[in-house]
Amino acid sequence: MRVLILEDIAETRDWLQGIITSAFGAADVEVAGMIRDARQLIETPGDFDLALLDLGLPDGSGLDILRRLKSVSPGTRCVVTTVMGDDTTVVAALSAGADGYLLKENPGTILIRQLQQISDGIPALSPPIARRIMEHFRLTGPAVEDDARLTDREAEVLGLIGRGLRNAEVARELRIAESTVAGYIKGVYRKLGISTRAEAAWHANRLGLSYR
Repeated sequence: MRVLILEDIAETRDWLQGIITSAFGAADVEVAGMIRDARQLIETPGDFDLALLDLGLPDGSGLDILRRLKSVSPGTRCVVTTVMGDDTTVVAALSAGADGYLLKENPGTILIRQLQQISDGIPALSPPIARRIMEHFRLTGPAVEDDARLTDREAEVLGLIGRGLRNAEVARELRIAESTVAGYIKGVYRKLGISTRAEAAWHANRLGLSYR
């Protein structure tokens, strides 16, 4: 089993390596503390079976590595391991293709059990995250079918939000002013009847905009 651990804190990397050993026994574990190091590892020959990805790295977001892995190695099981459990971040990670979302604040025994379930096709979700996802969709209700009214630019902005980009990052990507981005987002919210970035990310995923 070949495993990638993307984590910038050395003590946490060691802890996660112990989690992998406890969950799966002997494994070929490769570690990276920065986005650039992870990029080099995933471009080398041979696919990873599993990747544990932190999100907040000194040189970027682990979501970039998640998307790249899903592009070059669709069979890699990508599990986010983070301290961030807000709705927007969770939905952005799942929209990017994450196979699980584990909070590092949970006991190691929970992480071990959740990782072992992946081989049975069960998503690796910390209990608080599973509850938040269920609550989110209970509150948002059925998908709104007014997406046809979105302009091409609004759909483009929605897709970038679904990939987890912030307003400033969307502005740089589209080469427009950040205030213009805010205006597009306001229009998207109004047309879809939503009020949060988590809901926007969910609709982006539903419409397939996060993968364009």
